[in-house]
Amino acid sequence: MDTSTTVTQFVLTEYLSGEGIDDLDPDYDLIATGVIDSLGLLQLTSWLQEEFEIPVEMVGPGDFRSVRAICRFIDEAAPSASMVRGAER
Repeated sequence: MDTSTTVTQFVLTEYLSGEGIDDLDPDYDLIATGVIDSLGLLQLTSWLQEEFEIPVEMVGPGDFRSVRAICRFIDEAAPSASMVRGAER
């Protein structure tokens, strides 16, 4: 599974249950629309740290604005982690 699909699936599961993967535009503003709030930011940060081994101190709120922004952040913060751990299994 690629990074974009992994992030989209997480967002759908945790914040937008009932929506399909094709229903979420990668540029949809998750912050401005209230999909991700302050508690959601903490949850997302924790997930990024666990899933992609990205240090929390490297994260800024703008990095969560959309699925595309989250993926860009992952690619920049952890280039070697752009593939989800275990995806090659």
